[in-house]
Formats: sequence, structure tokens, C-alpha cells
Amino acid sequence: MSKSRARSRTRSSPAPASREALGPSLRALQWPLAFVLALFAFVTLPQIRGNPALAISFAGASAVMLAWLVVLWTQARATGRRLTIEVSLRPQHYLQALAHTAIFVYWGIYWHPLRDAAPLIAAQIVFAYAFDMLVAWSRRDRFTLGFGPFPVIYSLNLFLRFRDDWFYLQFVMVAIGFLAKELIRWEKDGRRAHIFNPSSFPLAVFSLGLIATGTTNITWGEEIATLLIMPPQIYLFIFLVALPGQLLFRVTTMTLPAVLTTYLFSVVYFKLTGTYFFFDSNVPIAVFLGMHLLFTDPSTAPRTELGRIFFGICYGLTVVGLYALLQRVGAPTFYDKLLQVPLMNLMVRAFDRAAQSKPLAWMSPERLGAGLLPRTRSLAYVTLWIVVFGAMTAANGVGDYHPGHTVPFWEAACRDGRPRGCSNLVFMETKFCAGGSGWACNEVGILGATVLPNAAPPGEAFDLGCKLGLGAACRNKTVLEAGRRTFEHQEPRLADYLGLLQQGKGPIPDKTPFEIYTRACSQEWVAGCGKLGDSYFHETVPPDRPRAAKLWEEACAGGHAQSCSNIGFMYRMGDGVTQDIPRALGYLKRACDLGMPDACRWLAEAPGRQF
Repeated sequence: MSKSRARSRTRSSPAPASREALGPSLRALQWPLAFVLALFAFVTLPQIRGNPALAISFAGASAVMLAWLVVLWTQARATGRRLTIEVSLRPQHYLQALAHTAIFVYWGIYWHPLRDAAPLIAAQIVFAYAFDMLVAWSRRDRFTLGFGPFPVIYSLNLFLRFRDDWFYLQFVMVAIGFLAKELIRWEKDGRRAHIFNPSSFPLAVFSLGLIATGTTNITWGEEIATLLIMPPQIYLFIFLVALPGQLLFRVTTMTLPAVLTTYLFSVVYFKLTGTYFFFDSNVPIAVFLGMHLLFTDPSTAPRTELGRIFFGICYGLTVVGLYALLQRVGAPTFYDKLLQVPLMNLMVRAFDRAAQSKPLAWMSPERLGAGLLPRTRSLAYVTLWIVVFGAMTAANGVGDYHPGHTVPFWEAACRDGRPRGCSNLVFMETKFCAGGSGWACNEVGILGATVLPNAAPPGEAFDLGCKLGLGAACRNKTVLEAGRRTFEHQEPRLADYLGLLQQGKGPIPDKTPFEIYTRACSQEWVAGCGKLGDSYFHETVPPDRPRAAKLWEEACAGGHAQSCSNIGFMYRMGDGVTQDIPRALGYLKRACDLGMPDACRWLAEAPGRQF
């Protein structure tokens, strides 16, 4: 062999990695190795070890990343790459992480499945760090270490989480978010930046898949969206924990327009129809959360202030449009806040161009407040947001109490034929029936047999109500089987009220009959007001006859036959009120007209109409 050929072969062989080059790479790869081992260690927890599907999900994810790590190590060793770590602790990441953590802790106090999920959420953070490192070092030599994975994982779990038997999809969802952040990029403000919010992109992708396949039941999505309302004053809590980020990262220009757009639409809809567009709120609590901590990522939002205002208005309007669309096609409506964000991320340049166009540029806050520093304008926006939120809270537009939480509101809406009044009433009463209320089962059965035959099988509802001990449900089951259509209503029992009065806040704290009937009356249950009148007449010490009379009169006006009879006898006897026979007869006739047989008999037996 000639010397020239030997030299050529030597030059074509890969250069062996020097010990100096391999040292940093080895030290760097110890980080993902530690995270992979930590992820696998979760399998030792009883919660995960006791569920084969969970254990396989964790073991599989660990094995895939370990194999990836070996490949990366082999490639780095062969080429002499210097893999490095740069630490960057960005306020937008750790402040968001703190806000998310506060929400999780507060919500977890009132909803135990969230507390049970804490190890699974922690495991996703571990997985995210390992996966993000492996993706970064597969494409370049430097990885930026910070708190970035925390808000991504928290956001995913605040809106969508797969049940234990399908938990491997949670890892896939996390992986897609970080892959999209790394691979789908464009030039923005003179540098390469990711297009999509790394949490909203996988949420939208998986939401579409779940809707298309009709498999929402493999997730906690419905429960997450509806049970976030459980902690007291949760709107105020989210508002407060998000406030530092609103101020520091100048995202109030998105949150305020989004909330206000949705709220104003809800108010106008109610004025026009007499019912609530979002069923039991003006701005659903999960939507309110999304308007603070989902679509407001500064990195994937418009650059101009006016563009961000348009961005927020667009989010508010699309929430309304998607809610209506999902409801029409029979899909879960909680996806209304998840589907649109990636499309909006693609439109950020268009929002900025519109904001800078001649017809619209005059509205730009940056022109109107040209003499103010950006931080000062941000403070002005936050101040305005505080005022607006305070006004909405004072008007019961957001907060713990909303009329749409109560069955009596939807009973009246159904009775008056308002849009979606009966369908929403069936939905609410079906939920209470499933929770053990015989009264609600009986009412669902009556609605299914008379008003909405396709909404609920009446026979099943009556049967369940009968099994729960409600006599009217048993009798109505017999009536239905006989082919008749005259059904018997029965007022809620004390045990029924324990579920019917929850308003999404968990078990009611007051347990005595007097306290329960007081709460029922405050929520406009006429039977509750009647029972409260009984308490004031018979049980309070001393008895409060005038108060009982007032409550019975109100309940009678609302259609409670027993209260009409009671107040009639009070006027007959002059007991707590001035005796008035004609008025007594009027109330007794009202009780008879409302279907109280005893009142009809008493009225007929009254001698000379002076019973």
C-alpha cells in the first residue's frame, strides 16, 4: 500500500473524540439520564404500580427515552460534539408556574381527584425536561434550562388530562407540544421563534381527535371544565394570581378584551332571550382561566398593542362561536376554548398588519399614549381591568352566585318556552337524578314523557326515582305503563335539597332543616319557602307568625298549593294576620286550582262560604 493511499484512508475516517470534548457532553447527558431514571422510579408508587396500564405507560416512556439517549450519546461520542447547558430563568415562566401552582393547590383542597393526580402531574414535568433536552440536543449542541416545562405541563392538565388507562396519550400530548415548539418555527422580530403555544397546540390537536372519535370519556376534560367552579370565589382567585403576569408581561391587552367580549355577548343574549347562552354563567370558569393562562403567551401573540386587543376580541368571539357549533353537533362544549388558539397563533402577523393599517392605526394605544412608557401603559390597562372585573363581580356577572346554577330558573325558562330552557332543565335535573335525588328523577321522567320525548327515557327516570323512595315516581311509572299522560309532581324532600342546592360548590355546609330550607328559599324554590314558613310558624322560639305568613304568601304566588292553604287558614283564624274571610277563601280556591284535593273539599264544605 502506498503512503498516499494510507494518508487518504486516514483522512476519511471520523476523528476520535478527544477526552476534552467528551467531558462536557458526558456531564450534559447525565441530566436527561437522571430525569429518565426519575420517571421510571414513579413506577414504584402504589398508585402507578397497582394499575398495569399506568405502569406500562411509565415504563414505555422511560424505555423510549433511554434508547434515544443511548443513540444521542453514541452519536456525540463518534463526532466529538460538545453538548452544553445554558441556564435561563425567565420571569414569564416561573411567574406563570407560580400562578398555576396556586390554582392547583386551591382547587385540590376542594376536589380530591386533583390531589390524587399530583404524582402524575409531577411525572409529566420530569418527562418534559428529559424529552425537551433530547429534542434540543438532537438538533443542536446547546440546551436552555429553565422553568419552561412547568407552565406547559400545568396548562395541559388544567384543561385536559387522560384517565389512568389511557395515560400513555398524556405523554404523547406532551411530546407533540415540545416537538411543535422545536420544529414549527418562523422569523419573528428578527429571530427564529416558535409559532404555536406549546400547550395550546397539542390541546387543539387532541381535542379534534377526541371530538372526531367520540372518545372524550377517556379524559377528565368534562370534569375539569365543570368542577373548577368548586372552590369559593374561584373567579377572584384566578384574577388575583394572574395579576402579576398581566402587569409584567403586558398581556392585559388580550385578557381584558377577551373577557369583556364574551361577557357582553352573554348579557345581550340574555336581554334578547331571557336565558343564558353559557347555561350557568356569563363567562364559564374554565374559559375565564383560558383567557388568563392559555392563549396569552407573549411569545406567540401579536407584537402591537392594538393587534393584541384584536387577538383578545377574536378569542372571545370564537369561544362563543365554537360553543354554539359544538352544541349543535352534539359534541362536548368545553372544547370551545381549546380549538382556536393554534389558528390564532398563525394569524398574529395579520393582526399586527391590521393594527398598523391606515384605517385602524389611529386607534392604537401606542399612539394615544405615545408619551407613556410601555410599563406605564401596562399599569393603566391593569387598573382598567381591575375596575371592569369589579363591576362584573358587583353585577353577579362573575363570581360564586349565578341564577343559571339553580333549577327554579330553568323551570321558569322551560315553562315560558325560552330558548333551550327545557333542554337545559333536563340536563341539570338528569345530573341531580344521577346524584341520588328521587325528586329530580321524577321531574326528568315527566319532562321526557310530555315535553322532550327524546331527551330522557321517562320509564327509566320514573323507575330510578321510585327506587330512591319517591312515591310520586312510583305512581307515575304505573301511569306511564297504562298509557296515560297525567303525571303527579311532588315537592323535593329534605334529602333531595342536599344535592339540589349545591351550585357546583360541593356539599352544602348547613345541615339543619331550618338552614336548608332557608337556602332553598333564597334560591327561589317555592316549596322551600313554604317549608321555611312552616318552621317559622311551628318551630322557632318564639314562633314568628307574620314571617310565616309572608313566606306562605310568596310561596303561594309561586304556585305552592300547601302554602296557599296555610295562609288561607291564617286569614280565616286571624292567627298572626288580620282576619279576612274573603281573602281566606281566595287563597283556598288558589290551593284547589293548584291541584290540592283537600283544599277543594274544604272549600266545598265551607258553610255559607264561611268555613
